Amino acid sequence: MKPRIGILISGRGSNMAAIVAAAQDPSYPATIACVISNRPDAKGLETAAANGIPALCVDHKHFPSREEFEDELNRQLDDRDVDFVVLAGFMRVLTERFIGRWDGKLVNIHPSLLPSYRGLHTHERALSDGVKLHGCTVHFVVPELDAGPIIAQGAVRVRPSDTPETLAARVLAVENTLYPRVVAGLASGHIVLAGDQVIIDGPAAEGALISLA
Repeated sequence: MKPRIGILISGRGSNMAAIVAAAQDPSYPATIACVISNRPDAKGLETAAANGIPALCVDHKHFPSREEFEDELNRQLDDRDVDFVVLAGFMRVLTERFIGRWDGKLVNIHPSLLPSYRGLHTHERALSDGVKLHGCTVHFVVPELDAGPIIAQGAVRVRPSDTPETLAARVLAVENTLYPRVVAGLASGHIVLAGDQVIIDGPAAEGALISLA
């Protein structure tokens, strides 16, 4: 049986849609078990449902504490026998308890070449600093924000004419290619976390770093 993936979103779910599309190939080594949003108006829920993926909302506003919200997330994930949790634009900071529950099985994609530009407004900050390369990073999640062991990165060249919007669009295109590859590597056992070290072998090692001119 293929490992089962739970995807957490808060908005349109572009990366979620890319993973769902990749998983439609019978050779893809994972099954998308569910898509969960913390916001009932997230457009990604419609996309998931349209592709036959169980889509549900666990609205954080309905819970008196972060821990109770996360307990419900865990109940929903466990009810669907989820093996790995993938954050795809999930705009909630997770507690150490939740992260520990999914240690080595919880990943995120961040729109910068970490460790540069942790947090928000990454494209604006990159342009302000005049960097020549920008991109995205897939990493295991740890309690410190955007600081987990790096699995893979994709880079784009920054153009003199770039705005935050044009740069974000090119980085997102790289994200949509890179994230399904990483999820496949996790599901197939070719990407694992050993302590604080990421071990990559087999097909996952090829092209794990994507650099685009």
